[in-house]
Amino acid sequence: MIGKSEENIRVNEEITDDEVRLVTEDSEQIGIVSTEKALEEARSRDKDLVEVAPNAKPVVVKMMDYGKYKYEKQKARQAARQAQDTMKLKQLRFNPQIEEHDLDFKLNDARRFLNNNNKVKFQVFFRGRQITKPELGRRLLNKIKEELEEEGEVTKEPTMEGHMMTMVVEPS
Repeated sequence: MIGKSEENIRVNEEITDDEVRLVTEDSEQIGIVSTEKALEEARSRDKDLVEVAPNAKPVVVKMMDYGKYKYEKQKARQAARQAQDTMKLKQLRFNPQIEEHDLDFKLNDARRFLNNNNKVKFQVFFRGRQITKPELGRRLLNKIKEELEEEGEVTKEPTMEGHMMTMVVEPS
């Protein structure tokens, strides 16, 4: 898994310039030398010659263990990817006449989602003549809001959208 920026890094014999500015692994400058002499110096220290500034005049090369360098870069990319804070939106659906026991199950799921740093979208579906009593859904969502006030905060208040009332809660 070599990143795009590493694909065009020239190493050892791939460096075709006549003269290069040579830098040691400890960032100590040796000076401007021929590419052949820089390669000999790197080999005598059992290191690779890696181009670090291809646009400079002359090109800047550094003596280092290229395999170790690539490995550390890959580990750093992997750690950065894992450190990204991803928040997903989980949905819980029910109708306004949900039983208390079923609502407790849904609330436990919501708590688990919020503790895992996910947003939760509550959707109350109205079927048939239930649509004439939206206050049932609003009362239910307000009860949910009170139950979850320790775990999360409401980012989208209950709103009616067609045959469905929606509320979004995200972790506090």
